[in-house]
Amino acid sequence: MSQITKVQNKKKQQGIQPKSYSKLEIYNEDITHALTSYYREIIETIGEDPAREGLEKTPMRAAKSMQFLNQGYQMDPVAILKSAKFKEQYSEMVIVKDIEMYSMCEHHLLPFFGRAHIAYIPNGYIVGLSKLGRIVDAFSRRMQVQERLTHQILDCIQDTLNPLGVAVVIEAKHLCMMMRGVQKQNSVATTSAFTGEFVHEKTRSEFIRLISADLMH
Repeated sequence: MSQITKVQNKKKQQGIQPKSYSKLEIYNEDITHALTSYYREIIETIGEDPAREGLEKTPMRAAKSMQFLNQGYQMDPVAILKSAKFKEQYSEMVIVKDIEMYSMCEHHLLPFFGRAHIAYIPNGYIVGLSKLGRIVDAFSRRMQVQERLTHQILDCIQDTLNPLGVAVVIEAKHLCMMMRGVQKQNSVATTSAFTGEFVHEKTRSEFIRLISADLMH
């Protein structure tokens, strides 16, 4: 008999019942109720039975999932950056690359996902590195197109930190191209935006070289 089983048996003898699994989730009840009704109607409209066992809780799960995937509307990217903005006389390029990014195509309500690469050249202020990842989430967790997402990230950093320049590159796969339409499984969309010093070819080329290099190995 294993040690875990012995402990379980001892608890039963003492009248202690094992706790059932529970998951803490916080969602807007009104929004969840409304979305659940809509999803139930969609499932029924496409010819399925929303009352059958496998689909009984699907409308509610989808309602919560949609809120989670679009939580960026409740985030303030400017406030995120300002919460970790520090005076620092560092004036070389700062890069955070390979930031995981997940978003929702506003044309088909299908995900697109990939990596964001961000760089800026400080002008008296730096920001906590994790905040760059957080503003990617704040803008990507919305109904989006990749082109707009790229510029929103860039503009937020430029306007909030006023650096000497900002560079943003996003590489993403779009399920609206992979699962439907042209169904091209290996296509990757790349978008970029630059301000200030990164408009100059030399600085931009250095950024591209650094995000392409595997410097950790």
